[in-house]
Amino acid sequence: MSESIALVHMDGKLPNMALMKIAAYHKAQGDNVEWWTGPLFPYHKVYASKIFKFTPDNLPEYVMRGGTGFTWDSELPDAMDNANHNEGWFLYPDYKNHLGFSERGCRLKCSFCVVPKKEGKPRLESSIENLLGNPQGEDRLVLLDDDFLGHPDCLDVFAELVDRKLKVCFSQGLNIRTITEAQAEALAKVKFFNLKFTFPQVTFAWDIFKDKKLIERGFKRCNEAGIKPWRMQFFVLIGYDSTEEEDLERVETLRSWEADPFVMAYDKDNDYQRNFQRYVNHRAVFHSTSWAEYKKT
Repeated sequence: MSESIALVHMDGKLPNMALMKIAAYHKAQGDNVEWWTGPLFPYHKVYASKIFKFTPDNLPEYVMRGGTGFTWDSELPDAMDNANHNEGWFLYPDYKNHLGFSERGCRLKCSFCVVPKKEGKPRLESSIENLLGNPQGEDRLVLLDDDFLGHPDCLDVFAELVDRKLKVCFSQGLNIRTITEAQAEALAKVKFFNLKFTFPQVTFAWDIFKDKKLIERGFKRCNEAGIKPWRMQFFVLIGYDSTEEEDLERVETLRSWEADPFVMAYDKDNDYQRNFQRYVNHRAVFHSTSWAEYKKT
């Protein structure tokens, strides 16, 4: 007998792959799967997925919860995890890109990041071909890899992305601290884009102030490979083991390089972090006003 299954996408701008796998699994069982419409409608099972801890949870107790927003070691049962997420694209009929992980895990052990604990060391997750399953995706691919450059075959994957003429968004950023000259040259050949695929941009991160020399080395390698500074965006984590002076020095250094800083506050309830994030990420304000002047307003 088929069951009625409901799903809750609690946060995140991208399609939720865990929910897609759950949907694919239940569809294969002959169940009816739809988005949750509230507690007034009866369902056999309701699954909710949350990525961020700060997202409020006002769901009834009977809802089955999962995702790093609830607990870092949350995992799907094997039968669901092994389901093909491409069979769940019916949940997101208006999403126009392919999506997925070519690798999972990370070489590093940044104390602010859950990935090393949850995913372990880098490992192959999927071929590029298997990620191209969205009927609406055309030539656009959003890669969710946390440490793409940590993949031992990343140069081959870069070449495949080029050969397939794909437009690619490395949504989680690339580790510019470890990028080699060969990797920078391979990256320069890729049609990289921002998350909305509106203009060419590749994202890196400068999360730790003391990594300045490594960041500068990687920046020079990318620039020498032919990637223009204004095509490079940098996530800048603030409020985690950094001072206001160190936060400002990072964004001003990136400004001097003509790169594009994008500030991410570690504590979204902190007034300074929230204001500094608003200042830098408002491009017109950032390029016309100093932080000292902005603080007076």
